Amino acid sequence: MRIDHPVRRIGGREIDFSRRLVVMAIVNRTPDSFYDRGATFALDAAIAAGMDAAAAGAEIVDVGGVPFAPGPALPVADEIARIVPVVEALSPLVAVSVDTFHPEVARAAIEAGAAIVNDTTGLHDPRMADVVADSDATVVIAHSLAAPRTQHPLPHYDDVVRDVADFLRARRDLALSRGVPPERIVLDPGHDLNKSTAQTLELTRRFGELTELGGVLLVALSNKDFIGESLDRERGDRLAGSLAAAAWCAAHGARIFRAHNVRETVDATRMIEAIEGWRDPAYQRHNVRPEGND
Repeated sequence: MRIDHPVRRIGGREIDFSRRLVVMAIVNRTPDSFYDRGATFALDAAIAAGMDAAAAGAEIVDVGGVPFAPGPALPVADEIARIVPVVEALSPLVAVSVDTFHPEVARAAIEAGAAIVNDTTGLHDPRMADVVADSDATVVIAHSLAAPRTQHPLPHYDDVVRDVADFLRARRDLALSRGVPPERIVLDPGHDLNKSTAQTLELTRRFGELTELGGVLLVALSNKDFIGESLDRERGDRLAGSLAAAAWCAAHGARIFRAHNVRETVDATRMIEAIEGWRDPAYQRHNVRPEGND
């Protein structure tokens, strides 16, 4: 498995992705979010959720003001008003990511302390790369086909893994051409984004092929519909499936895990690190001679 530039500096901290798995918690300041249905729309609730996530072990908190799902446009000023106060409150405590496809929102968030811009539209607006290039922020480039907040009915791929890889390679080249350094680019294959369950399962099954891109890979698969449709589970009952999919992707090269269930995902990733020999056990008592008893 290849990771170019494995040591990254994000939010003032150095992370060696050749031997680290990182959890990115999700905080949505929207009344119609996919998973929590507005539970963290209020400012105090959003800040508290971010603090709780950091305390549970998340090293990144991803703050969004607009859902990915199709819907009416939100004025940029309103999106900034939702996101920036949360960034200001959380950035002294944890690396903060902003989930946005608007360059103006990204710029305001970076000025407020955000360390990552998470663009789920894959730089649909190339000016996003310019904003990132003019900062110290990292950009997450996700694969998705539709214009922002629009439907893409019956998506077709000749070969879903090859097509996703080609898209990510092209959008990374765009970012590089605009001056974004390679060590500040993360790639996300976009589980469920403009993809059917069968397509997302194939993308997951062949996830290891994406490591040929040489980038740090992020997966955002927590509680998604491909898990619900695979297991016949409603949105609130997909944790086991989410952890299984995350573990599979970790074993095949994923390094950042965007998740709703932070504590459980942190435990899963830390267990994988321990199995790999990247992390020492918290303690050892089982079948170990107590200290001082020779």
